[in-house]
Amino acid sequence: MKVLVATQKPFAAVAVKGIKDILEAAGHEVVLFEKYEAQADLVKAVADAEAMIIRSDKVTAEVIAAAPKLKIVVRAGAGYDNVDLEAATKAGVVVMNTPGQNSNAVAELAIAMMIFMARTQFTPATGSEIQGKTLGIQAFGNVGRLVGAKAKALGMKVKALDPFLTDEQILAGGAEPVHTLDELYEGSDYLSLHIPALPSTIGSINYDLITKMPKGATLVNTARKEVIDEAGLEKALEDRADLKYVTDVAPDNLAALQEKFGLRVFATPKKMGAQTAEANINAGLAAARQIVDFALTGNTKFQVNK
Repeated sequence: MKVLVATQKPFAAVAVKGIKDILEAAGHEVVLFEKYEAQADLVKAVADAEAMIIRSDKVTAEVIAAAPKLKIVVRAGAGYDNVDLEAATKAGVVVMNTPGQNSNAVAELAIAMMIFMARTQFTPATGSEIQGKTLGIQAFGNVGRLVGAKAKALGMKVKALDPFLTDEQILAGGAEPVHTLDELYEGSDYLSLHIPALPSTIGSINYDLITKMPKGATLVNTARKEVIDEAGLEKALEDRADLKYVTDVAPDNLAALQEKFGLRVFATPKKMGAQTAEANINAGLAAARQIVDFALTGNTKFQVNK
């Protein structure tokens, strides 16, 4: 197969070498399409691609329509809301992600963000410690479990809510299970979000939920910006001068939030949860191996558009 590695934000050189080695050893042709400037360039580049590896690149219905030979798209990472799943399914294209490969990088960032905000963004002001505080985790998957384990090692109490897991599974992951959003938010000094952006979750983190958090609480978002009701967040921060918000996915109203609330709000300059050398390599190599396995055996274990 002809595999297009389409990455506006390229993989590290060592990851690119590993991807090429894996694919070429299995008899596939690899075409690198890096640092392209416009979406229209991607539309042109996919004309004869049979497989794609992407990062945050947008595989829209237009891209899929322009790729009549396309059989599989692998998103090197956990999130896949940058792929039009409906269009892919209609075209018979398998879409996969690489769950777990970026998890530790994101989890470490979530913990770092908590400490950063607890210490007032490392300004001379008196901060606080996270030891002894309660961390609530919304969605207890690969990332959530790692965040919980690291938080417990730092002396935090950990609670988790995940409607897809039993109490026993949450307990086995090292957290105390809670059963409602109200209970989770009301009992969390820090609340770490790990939910995907789905119709049921977009805008779901709203004023009512945020203002249920205890005095001095911090909301931590390393998930997707779309899950936040940004107007509700702004109103919550206005009405509760003790609340803080830290995010790896800058909201559209970031400038207004920072102007109004100063050190109570922080956003990374770009999404950087998976921006470590290790995660970069792991996700890229996993994507290459999944394409090889799919071509050889038809394995669709990580398919997300079933």
